[in-house]
Amino acid sequence: MEKGDRDISVNVLEKLSKLYGITIDQIVHMDENIPTEIVIEDKTAIEQMRLLAQLDEKDKSIVFAIIETMLTKKKFKDFFQKNIAAL
Repeated sequence: MEKGDRDISVNVLEKLSKLYGITIDQIVHMDENIPTEIVIEDKTAIEQMRLLAQLDEKDKSIVFAIIETMLTKKKFKDFFQKNIAAL
């Protein structure tokens, strides 16, 4: 069964470490100490977009697919909460 594992380049690791404000070592050894939350609030939206723009096209598409999935999930949740409350 596929686990979704894939090798990523050092360049991508560097970009992710900058984006999330953590070290490459923390990314590589994340399964030992998985953070419950990564906060990137200290970066402005413009800075976040600049960092995302540095990713290669495949990684960008993955990030935007995740964002789209989360937004869709929120829309469905809000829709059902609104309609259930109306009953």
